[in-house]
Amino acid sequence: MTYADALPGQPRGGAIAGPASERAVCVLAPNASPMTLDGTNTWIVAEPDSDLAVVIDPGPLDDVHLQAVVDAAERMGKRVGLTLLTHGHPDHAEGAARFAELTRTKVRALDPALRLGDEGLAAGDVVTTGGLELRVVPTPGHTADSLSFHLPADAAVLTGDTILGRGTTVVAHPDGRLGDYLDSLRRLRSLTVDDGVSTVLPGHGPVLNDAQGVVEYYLAHRANRLAQVETAVENGFRTAPEVVAHVYADVDRSLWPAAELSVRAQLEYLQEHGLI
Repeated sequence: MTYADALPGQPRGGAIAGPASERAVCVLAPNASPMTLDGTNTWIVAEPDSDLAVVIDPGPLDDVHLQAVVDAAERMGKRVGLTLLTHGHPDHAEGAARFAELTRTKVRALDPALRLGDEGLAAGDVVTTGGLELRVVPTPGHTADSLSFHLPADAAVLTGDTILGRGTTVVAHPDGRLGDYLDSLRRLRSLTVDDGVSTVLPGHGPVLNDAQGVVEYYLAHRANRLAQVETAVENGFRTAPEVVAHVYADVDRSLWPAAELSVRAQLEYLQEHGLI
């Protein structure tokens, strides 16, 4: 889910395609919508001197797009050696099985139902295909199975839908939980403070070059929304639809169904913490 908020370090432009860092190239999927911004960013990540690449989030089941990813890797002089998923939403993962057929690769994900092959992904794992180092960072909250991938050599993190290149994301209740999401944002903040991460390579929208500023913005945004929901409940707005209509009145109504998921997650969080 997205909003029109301006983010620190974010260019005003929209879609990205092509090189985004020394090791990461984006192929934009043709699935633009209010929920996916300009489309899903499929990432090809590889060491410059390696002939193997890792693809993160093949995207929707669209043969033209999936072949375009294969072709882009070949133009880079790379062969796809592994496919990774940040989470299981269809705009990121629906094409994974078909992409695995095209590339004869395994698919690694946190959710066993999404894996193709014996090996999954877990906190602390390090992917080293073709000499590339990608560190697996658990970032649940948007969904229970959400992961990010730390790319130390480029001081970057690939965030899927946990952080977007434009606007903010939905906490997809009941699978997504606000407490988990806030913990994930703090975990990403520690990467910017302790590990020198400066760049966000998101699942949608443009690259962000002030990773710490963006994470701080996200945390402040969530705190502000949570306070608004708490106040709305105190003022007699009890149900999630009532709270959405009050708190998200300035947001396009087409996004209200997604906003309701976040509101349900916020109400659950407030109840769990005895605040309402």
